[in-house]
Amino acid sequence: METSKHSRTKVKRNFLVRWIVVLAIVFFVNFYQLPYYFTLPGEPKKLDEVIEVAGGHPYEGSFMLTTVRMGQANIVNYVWALLSDQRELVHETEVRPEGESDEEYHHRQMMVMSSSQETAVLVAYDYMGKEVYFENNGILVTSIIKGMSAENALELGDLIVAVEGEETLDVETFLDRLSQFEAGDDLELTIIRDDEEEKTVEVSVSPFPEEIDPEGENAGIGIANPMTDRDLIQDPDVSIDTDKIGGPSAGLMFTLEIMNQLSDEDITKGYDIAGTGSINEEGTVGRIGGVHQKVLASEQSGADAFFAPAEFGAQYSNYEVAKKTAEEIDSDMDIVPVNTFEDALEYLDALP
Repeated sequence: METSKHSRTKVKRNFLVRWIVVLAIVFFVNFYQLPYYFTLPGEPKKLDEVIEVAGGHPYEGSFMLTTVRMGQANIVNYVWALLSDQRELVHETEVRPEGESDEEYHHRQMMVMSSSQETAVLVAYDYMGKEVYFENNGILVTSIIKGMSAENALELGDLIVAVEGEETLDVETFLDRLSQFEAGDDLELTIIRDDEEEKTVEVSVSPFPEEIDPEGENAGIGIANPMTDRDLIQDPDVSIDTDKIGGPSAGLMFTLEIMNQLSDEDITKGYDIAGTGSINEEGTVGRIGGVHQKVLASEQSGADAFFAPAEFGAQYSNYEVAKKTAEEIDSDMDIVPVNTFEDALEYLDALP
C-alpha cells in the first residue's frame, strides 16, 4: 500500500516537473528577444484619406502609401521569417544605432516622417507654382549618445537656438560651428525646452565612444541625427495625418498626392497607383527599405502600378528588387523606375 502511494506521488511530481519544463520552454521561445527585427507587408493606405489640401480637387483614381510592419524577433518569429516568403529579418544594428532606446527610435522615426511631409509639400507646391517657404526655428535634439556630455545637459525634444550666444537655426550652421571646437573645449548652448523660456546649458567636446568611432578621430558633444526644426509656410493650407507611421519612405507618394489635389486634372487618370521612395528638396527620389514587401502589399490591394526608386541605375536598386518580386508572384502591375518625381509624372501622363 505504501509503495502504491509512493508511486502515485512520484508520478504526480514527475508530471508537475514536466509541465514546469514545458512552460519554461514556451516562455523562453516566445519572450526571449533576439538581436533581429522581423518585417512583413503592411496595409496600403489611400492618400486622399491622409492628405487634405484646402480647396483641393477630388479625383477617381488613387495614390497609395505602402508600409512595412516591424517587430522585435523572438525565436518563433525568427524561424517563421526564415520559412516565409513574405517576412524578412533585419539585424537590429541596421534599424537603430548602438544604445538607442525604443523611445529615441520612435521619436526619430516620427521626426523623419514629419520632415518627409514638409519636403513633399515644398516640392509639390513649388512645381505647381504655389506659395511655399520654410522658416527655421532651431536644431531639434532627436537622439543623444550615452556617456557623452549631451546626456547630462540635453533632453530629447530640446530646441537649440544659439551656440556661444550666436543665433544658430539650422543643422548645417550648427555643425559648422561645432567643428570649430576641439576635444576638451566647453561651450554654451541656448535651448528652448517644453516651449518655455530660453535657457543656457554648458556642454563639453569629447571623443565619440569606440563603438561609434573605432579610430578615435572625431569628437563632439553627443548629439546624433540632429534635425532642423522649421515651419513650412504655404498657401493654400494642407494637412497630413499619418497617425503612428514613421520614416521617410512615403515622400514621393505624398508629393504626387498633393500635386493631384492642387491640379485641375486627375493625374491618376482613374488608376490606383502605389509606390515608395523618399524625396529631397530637389525632387530626387531616394532608396528605402522593405520594397519586396511593399510590392506584395500593393499586389494584394489591386494596384495598377508601383513606383520604385531606380537609384540612377545602381546595382540591386529598389527598382530591380521590385521588378523581381513582381515577376515571382506573376503580378500584372507595372513596375515603374523613378529617379525623380518628374519620372513618375511622365509615366502618368502617358497613361491612356
